[in-house]
Amino acid sequence: MKKENTIIVALAVLAAIIAATWLILVAPGLTGNEVNMTRGVTQQSVDHFDLHMIVLWICVVIGIGVFTVMFTSIFLHRKSKGHEAAKFNHSTKAEIIWTIIPVLILVFMAVPATTALVRMEDSSGAEMTVKITGFQWRWKYEYLDQDISFISSLDQASNAARQLNSGVVPDSVEDYLLNVDKPLVLPVGRKIKFLITADDVIHSWWVPALGWKRDAIPGFVNEAWTNIEEPGTYRGQCAELCGKDHGFMPIVVIALAEDEFEAWVSEQLAKTSQNDQQVTLR
Repeated sequence: MKKENTIIVALAVLAAIIAATWLILVAPGLTGNEVNMTRGVTQQSVDHFDLHMIVLWICVVIGIGVFTVMFTSIFLHRKSKGHEAAKFNHSTKAEIIWTIIPVLILVFMAVPATTALVRMEDSSGAEMTVKITGFQWRWKYEYLDQDISFISSLDQASNAARQLNSGVVPDSVEDYLLNVDKPLVLPVGRKIKFLITADDVIHSWWVPALGWKRDAIPGFVNEAWTNIEEPGTYRGQCAELCGKDHGFMPIVVIALAEDEFEAWVSEQLAKTSQNDQQVTLR
């Protein structure tokens, strides 16, 4: 009878934990309400996602083990069945076990975490460099290898709709508060270094699909790098409260195939040359 009780309790606890895990991890995905990390479009973001999932499942396994033992012990050794608390104050064997096991778990988690961190900080071998400067409340992008620079601000449609008594319904604006007038255009399959700073207060440049964010600090330059694997449009935000319009300085990154990016670069250089000629004529 005792064995049957143990099995019943263990199965009940296991079923409850599995159900909770399913509700947390699987159900949101089925309904389109994602609560997990985004997998991203760079190797860095994939590494971070995989590391997150490894740690998450380690915690799930630990939780299942701990709560199964706890609830089973509570049920099978309750006072109403005549059980009494054991009288002891020290167990060297138990202390060794509950010290060694957590240390091994931490080492198992630390190895991939350290590897990912070292890789994330290594910007050597970059094929191009982009300087990002944060302002209230816009971003300046400078392509240091192509002599291209521009300022990126909230797009005109969103800016008009956000004004008080504008008469514009925000829902009528596509990608409301997420679009910019001049996106950052980058090539796919090329290692790109970013030099990130600010000109006034602290900002933070964050695009979730790239798998990292960096603070933009006045008088200080932070480095980061990326290598985008898939063409597309990726959106982000300033992730550091920087004043009254903090919520209105989105980030848009457009990743293009190599030939399309080179065509874009040529187009920008031609526009710059034309503008310089017009200024000279004046």
